[in-house]
Amino acid sequence: MWWGWRNRKRRQRDLAAPAPVPARLLEAEPVAAAEGMYVSTVRGRDHLDRVAVHGLGLRTNARLEVHPEGVAVLRQGAANHLIPAADLVAVELGAGMSGKFVERGGLLVVTWRLGGQEVSTGFRTRFAAERDPLRAAVEALLRDHHGPAHAAA
Repeated sequence: MWWGWRNRKRRQRDLAAPAPVPARLLEAEPVAAAEGMYVSTVRGRDHLDRVAVHGLGLRTNARLEVHPEGVAVLRQGAANHLIPAADLVAVELGAGMSGKFVERGGLLVVTWRLGGQEVSTGFRTRFAAERDPLRAAVEALLRDHHGPAHAAA
């Protein structure tokens, strides 16, 4: 398994590193937020092609915060990163991706551009009631930055 992970990292070395979360956002009140699990980030919309570089393939406990600037991914035991609002492509509910499969609609999937490549990040809220408000907040960011046609996948 180690060899496979190492080779995957080698193949993905051209993938840009995600932006760090600006310090001011760590103190700011988010539009919406939820505790839960960062599942992984995958290439494009292929939910089995896990990204191994930059720690994006490591499942961790996390907090997802939606701010006007973008979506802050605050991870325990791994680097935090920001998904800038301008880089958002779509948001949807899914049943899983590499790293975790759950009930239908149990995973929030945010598709975005990382450098010049499209990736999708999966997040499972700790409480199901927090999923829809989080999705609505990301959809609002999409509408604000890209227009209503991009709000839903």
